[in-house]
Formats: sequence, structure tokens, C-alpha cells
Amino acid sequence: MKLIVGLGNPGRKYEQTRHNIGFDAVRSLAGRHGSPAPSRKFEGEISELRLGGEKVLVLCPHTYMNASGQSVRKAFDFFKLSLEDLLVICDDLNLPCGRVRLRREGSAGGQKGLADVARHLGSDQWARLKIGIGRPPAQWQVTDYVLGKFEPDEHETIQAAVQRAVDATECWVQDGITLAMNRFNASAGA
Repeated sequence: MKLIVGLGNPGRKYEQTRHNIGFDAVRSLAGRHGSPAPSRKFEGEISELRLGGEKVLVLCPHTYMNASGQSVRKAFDFFKLSLEDLLVICDDLNLPCGRVRLRREGSAGGQKGLADVARHLGSDQWARLKIGIGRPPAQWQVTDYVLGKFEPDEHETIQAAVQRAVDATECWVQDGITLAMNRFNASAGA
């Protein structure tokens, strides 16, 4: 069994914001595989699907970005998972808009949702998939930027990045982290 977590903030106010691209990716994955409507559990919404014979749980924590670890920990413990069974998908300011990067483990790199998941799990030794949202313009505050919506000229790039993230997630589930990193981190479109 795998647990795939998309990070974001709950509520209409945050829909389609840069910070919610993790939610967008996991919901797209669930939709692609005909997952039934999510149920409310573990302080979030969770769906189940099957990918190549593997049971996959898709979680969107409703604890807000900076407290995401609380929800992740509850699901992680309930299903008695190991760190190798976890993939967290989130936005990344340090990647160009639309770039997708998969990592086996590592630091949060300033992403507070990832940092909270690491704090609650007591480890950063789990996979993460980051979707680049680019840096804010010089005059913007980071908070305003990540909680803002994508510009119209970014929509096509972001939609392609979300689909690429879904493809990378499927590869991670079916073929493992090494092959997924080689395939999705290497190309210019990644």
C-alpha cells in the first residue's frame, strides 16, 4: 500500500492558488483512475485507488499547509506504513514554474508543509515530488505570492506540470523511485 499526500490549504479561498498545487496533483491522479469521492478522515480528505495492482491512498490534509504533518501522521500510523510507502507532493519556490522534481529524501528546502511532515514523522527519509511555481517578483511578499493564483499566461504550463506530476507519481508507484527520478527529473520538461 502507498500513501500519496498532496499539500495545500482547504477551502474555496485557496483553490487554484500556487500553494495548492499539491492538492491539484493528487486530485488529478484520483480523477484519472476513477477514484470515488473522497471521505473525511485523518483531518483531511482521503480517496483510494488501484494502480497496477497496488492499493494507493490519496490524502489532502485539511490542517492547513504549515500543520500538514498532523494529518499525515494519523494516516501513516493508522495504515502502519513504512517511510518507503510515502510520497508527498507540494509546490516549490526554488524551481522554475512548471518544472517537476522527484527526490528520494531530503530537507524541506524552506517548504513549511514538508518541514511539518518531517517533524511529525521524525524523519525526512521519504519521497517528495515538487512542482515549481517560480520566485515571486521583487516587490511581492512570499506569502502573497504562494497564496495567489497563477497568472493567465502560466495556466498551460501549470496544467502540463500537474499532468507530469501525475505521470511521475504513477511511475513511482509501479516502477520505484529510481526509475521515476531518472525518467522525470532528466528531461528539459521536467
